[in-house]
Amino acid sequence: MPAFIAGLPLHALVVHAVVVLVPLAVLTGIVVAVWPTARRRYGWPVVALAALATLAIPIATSTGEELRDRLPDDALIDTHAELGDQLLAFVVPMTVTLAALTLLDHYRARTTRANGPGTTTSPVPRWARPAALALTVLIIGFAAVSAVQVVRIGDSGARAVWHDTKYVAPTHHGDDD
Repeated sequence: MPAFIAGLPLHALVVHAVVVLVPLAVLTGIVVAVWPTARRRYGWPVVALAALATLAIPIATSTGEELRDRLPDDALIDTHAELGDQLLAFVVPMTVTLAALTLLDHYRARTTRANGPGTTTSPVPRWARPAALALTVLIIGFAAVSAVQVVRIGDSGARAVWHDTKYVAPTHHGDDD
């Protein structure tokens, strides 16, 4: 993979996919976890979104490592890289539990349709409700940690890039009329 495209570090371009997709997966994941109607309608698209976010992470870390190798050693960049390497550990389980909950919901709906209304047997196994609750709690937990981690990574990246920047008083350039 090239380290630069049109003179810009590829990492600076690719990282925006993670910055957008992971929080979007977090928010929509929580919605489908706590709202069964949304899960039935949007569960699989949210799982696909979370999987796409998951796939974007190694691309961002790979391009970040290529960029880091072209820069002088810096503790701030090392911290940023360490935090970035940890993100998969939170987003992957969130994605897997989202898929499991969506699959469980699909199973429950199929079982209910197969037995139909007015049947004398229980349409949904007894373990399904506690399993759905446990998966929902796990999704919310992994989503929260994923969101916090994205903020920490972004903050450390911004500090690494901008920590030496000296700001001056604004000047009038004639285009502010």
